[in-house]
Amino acid sequence: MKTSQLTFYQSVIESTVSIIRRSLDRALDLGELAAQAGLSPFHFHRMFRGLTGETPLELHRRLRMERAASHLLISDDPVIQIAFEAGFETHEAFTRLFRSLYACSPSAFRKSRNPMAEGLYAAYRPLLGARSAIHFNTPENAIPELLEPLFNQKGVPVMQVEIVNLPHQRLATLPHQGPYNRIAEAFARLGSIAGPAGLFGPDAAMLALYYDDPETTSPEELRADAGVTVTKDKHLPATLIEKALPAGRYARTLHNGSYALLGDTWARFMGQWLPQSGHRMGSAASFERYLNTPMDVPVDELRTELYIHLE
Repeated sequence: MKTSQLTFYQSVIESTVSIIRRSLDRALDLGELAAQAGLSPFHFHRMFRGLTGETPLELHRRLRMERAASHLLISDDPVIQIAFEAGFETHEAFTRLFRSLYACSPSAFRKSRNPMAEGLYAAYRPLLGARSAIHFNTPENAIPELLEPLFNQKGVPVMQVEIVNLPHQRLATLPHQGPYNRIAEAFARLGSIAGPAGLFGPDAAMLALYYDDPETTSPEELRADAGVTVTKDKHLPATLIEKALPAGRYARTLHNGSYALLGDTWARFMGQWLPQSGHRMGSAASFERYLNTPMDVPVDELRTELYIHLE
């Protein structure tokens, strides 16, 4: 079973990488990539970054720039034409990014192909450093072999994950729309309503459910829910929205420290542990459970549980 599930997730990423490599002349449709993978955009991009070390947009941009650098070395096409082919609308924007990646201007890079500048050429190779071995000139049939070290994750500490059975959970929630790092504002509003309503029982847990992928959704349109678990006998104020998490099997891991690093833990959880676990994601939302808050402990002592619903 473990091998078959790993093959499923490998095939998802391999297919996506192939699509990206064939899309260097056009913008990526990230929603379409997720749909073709059969995953929600939120889960798809976490898994892709965890398995390849780059988001789809980062890989797409890197391959475009590697292709542009190679064209500078092997062709006499004007720099502005190469910039347009790399997806830039202006020469200045292309030059600025090119210089940040290659530590020289496109024109200086092109001069390095001069036979008299052999040493310079050695310093200015067109391929950029990357965690995966995928580059713009990689043969299509080599992708599985080049991604294999990432799938195996040799040398990476094993993530501590438990499989737990959770009961049905009733939630009192408030919606949050905007940058995810401001969801604390929704929790503050939730507390001001739930506290006086007597919803904070001894077993109440604070949860956050996230619905949109920050890579494909503008910050002001990101959607999430700030929630608290409540017992079935509690009456909810009209300003709170009742939601539920179904009973079932969930994978759980613990994140220690700053909320700013939660994205990296999710990437490892989705992109490294899940493909090798022998499990498949279920249909319920993934969520975070906060065991303490910045009001109680220093940032480095924050503890957050991450949950993935399993089939």
